Amino acid sequence: MRDRFQEVRNHSVRLAGGLSDADATAQSMDDASPTKWHLAHCSWFFETFLLRDHVVGYRLFDQAYPYLFNSYYEAEGARHARPERGLLTRPSLAEVMAYRSHVDGAMTEAMAGFSEELLDLVELGLHHEQQHQELLLTDILHLFSRNPLKPAYADQTPARAPDPGKLEWIEGRTGVHQIGHRGAGFAFDCEGPCHDVLLHPHAIANRPVTNGEWLAFIEGGGYREARHWLSDGWAWVQREQIDAPLYWNRSPDQRWTEFGLAGELPLDPSAPVKHVSLYEADAYASWAGARLPTEAEWEVAANHGLPATGSVWEWTSSAYLPYPGFKPADGAVGEYNGKFMSGQSVLKGGSIVTPPGHIRSSYRNFFYPHQRWQYCGLRLAQDL
Repeated sequence: MRDRFQEVRNHSVRLAGGLSDADATAQSMDDASPTKWHLAHCSWFFETFLLRDHVVGYRLFDQAYPYLFNSYYEAEGARHARPERGLLTRPSLAEVMAYRSHVDGAMTEAMAGFSEELLDLVELGLHHEQQHQELLLTDILHLFSRNPLKPAYADQTPARAPDPGKLEWIEGRTGVHQIGHRGAGFAFDCEGPCHDVLLHPHAIANRPVTNGEWLAFIEGGGYREARHWLSDGWAWVQREQIDAPLYWNRSPDQRWTEFGLAGELPLDPSAPVKHVSLYEADAYASWAGARLPTEAEWEVAANHGLPATGSVWEWTSSAYLPYPGFKPADGAVGEYNGKFMSGQSVLKGGSIVTPPGHIRSSYRNFFYPHQRWQYCGLRLAQDL
């Protein structure tokens, strides 16, 4: 566990390695957080729920940090407002790194005496940090996209996607099946309990929708025809003047480009479309004469060999709600997932910035229907 702890903690530091203090401090929108805040918050998690509560004689690194770096845990008291995290010019990035080193040293020493129950809490903290590693990258991408210089986070240009081939339909399983986490291995509480679902005749696409297919949607008037859109989605398109996925731009010669972690590059028509909202995904499905899969359809198909790319999270039509028999954990960590089961939709799969251990069929990612700064795409389904 100590080796795994150090591996995950070191990876977060590596992700921030090429960033300046200014890069790590700025906040580009309310939904995103500064890199510096991500790094400190993950340390706060270990300090608060393990070191403070279970290590005799441990003293907080800084008495102000619980206020600065608590995210949403009401049981832990007042906290700095989320939209104002970018105002935290102090502590510096170097001071945050010192905080991490302090917590790492204390955790490494303490873990030798932790019970199995506490080691399970360490494991939760590591998976929590890996979630923030993905958020760190998506938040930096959004921040850099707002900079007129269009800086690249990564030096390496990604390879062009292979030809995805013609979209094909796979007949889905019908009848009663089980979804949800079962067996050994880590899972977040919202992934269970395992339970029965009833599936009706349907088919699901063999791959996600591509950029080239999305271009046809744009050129076919998809963003201009209200008949394809949910009412809230159409209002969002009109209000925000949406006409393409986030990070798509037109070059001076009117060719489409896409901004990514490697900077501004020509749009790859073979790559899965990403950075689209649920509203856009649902509208595309309507335009294509199809629909989005339900969470249960997607998971059962994945459990029986559905080809998956792992390059984009895939929107489903299912609301993020508790499974039958779900109960949040006792104490503050019970606020981790359960209290967000309102007004959000489930995404399945994983993306190119998702830690590998988080890509499993039972994983339930969730966002509000207008959000698209994550690597969100879609796969089509249809009734039979």
